Amino acid sequence: MMIFILILCGVLLNAAAQLLLKAGMCQIGHFEFTVGNAIPIGMKVMMNLPIIGGLFLYVISVGVWLLVLSRVQVSFAYPMLSIGYVVNAVAAYYLFGEPLTSIRVLGIFVIIAGVYLVAQTN
Repeated sequence: MMIFILILCGVLLNAAAQLLLKAGMCQIGHFEFTVGNAIPIGMKVMMNLPIIGGLFLYVISVGVWLLVLSRVQVSFAYPMLSIGYVVNAVAAYYLFGEPLTSIRVLGIFVIIAGVYLVAQTN
């Protein structure tokens, strides 16, 4: 049971990091990827608090993930990361107004079924 808590913690930290990165990029906005933009956009990214927070959460999630990998097989642990797809799809719907279409919902159910099947093998 403790391993599932660690996995869920790692997945949720990773999902939260992704959402913070998206929030930060929403603040910065769309930009063209050019040499001339590298420094100004790089500075905006480095000074953006949600992006800094997201990167910090990624570092923490890697630490948790290393703890997970020290306890279970990677062939069991890695598929569990797909729970993050579900969390991010639902959170992006509520936080950013991103569409949650019927095809995406179907995909979420397929992911949940896959995670359930993988979890049964441990």
